[in-house]
Amino acid sequence: MARRRVLHPLASDVVSILTARTDWERGFSELEAQKSDRRRYARLLDAVDAVTAELRAQVGQTFTLQQLVDAYADVDRWGRDAVAERAPYDGWPRDLALVEDAAFHLYARGALDFQP
Repeated sequence: MARRRVLHPLASDVVSILTARTDWERGFSELEAQKSDRRRYARLLDAVDAVTAELRAQVGQTFTLQQLVDAYADVDRWGRDAVAERAPYDGWPRDLALVEDAAFHLYARGALDFQP
């Protein structure tokens, strides 16, 4: 009979935080790579601001990285609405993952337990 390795809940949380932070960092890097196209970059920043405003409403201004990861698990539900209502532009749905990840990357810096 094969044994299953069970992670301690805290270890599982650390893995999910590290995985999410990797996604967020990748999204932010993709955002920054758009700087040479000023118009597109400005639109993306507006969309990031829309997601960030909703993120602030979701988790508040005092939060941990785990709370941010929990909000990230549900971003598909509210992130699309935030951009559609506050900062839509032609083709914005194809940029949604980049925008959401960049917003989370930037917002994570305010977490009580953030470490670069």
